[in-house]
Amino acid sequence: MEYSYTIIDSDATSNLQLQHYLEDYGDFVCSGEARNCSDGLNAILKYTPDVVFINLNDKAFEYFQMVTELYQYVKNIPILIGISRSKEYAYNAIKNNFFDYWLMPYNEFDIRKTLLRLKKQLPKEDVSHTLCLKSYNDYQYLDTDEILYLKADNNATDFIMKDGNIVSAYKTLKSFENRLPANFIRIHQSYILNTNFVSGINYGKSLCFLKVSKTKLPFTKTYKENIEGLKKILSKNTISPSK
Repeated sequence: MEYSYTIIDSDATSNLQLQHYLEDYGDFVCSGEARNCSDGLNAILKYTPDVVFINLNDKAFEYFQMVTELYQYVKNIPILIGISRSKEYAYNAIKNNFFDYWLMPYNEFDIRKTLLRLKKQLPKEDVSHTLCLKSYNDYQYLDTDEILYLKADNNATDFIMKDGNIVSAYKTLKSFENRLPANFIRIHQSYILNTNFVSGINYGKSLCFLKVSKTKLPFTKTYKENIEGLKKILSKNTISPSK
């Protein structure tokens, strides 16, 4: 369940600050960036993001004109959120059907309220089986059905795949926790596993066994509730021997 977003901002610093805040919400994924109206319009048409963040401090009325132009090309306009250092453009943002208007410097509470309201009004079904990993201008797409488990590596995360390949992403394990399908659970500070590949649980040794490569992953008491949920999943379709 993910919402893609594009940032249109000529200020690289505020762009990075916004992405940093959005990383705490694992279901918001950056699909594109632009520094001006022309590139912004192209990015929206190319990536068709769910949400567009626009820094209005730089040529605000050109951005409002860009929004008007969007209606010529797309049936469904993305959710628009304006950003500015003052309230100067708030009225025009409302007239152009912006979803919200944020004042800089960024306020974490305002961001949280807006994103929660957005998700409440526009819920998404969890149908995606592809995870997008972005690093600068490099995009990698992983089939979540092929991921065995995720392993924390300092401030990076390794994706251990079914075929033995390892794909690294320069984000923390926590940033992926809410972006993965329901069959992925956190069992340890350093591990998230795909329950579809679990073959057994050893409570005495605090280990989960995977069907592939005879892998053993440790679990901790911190995530005991998740392990109990996993046990119920595995037991649900188990055939018990007759007495």
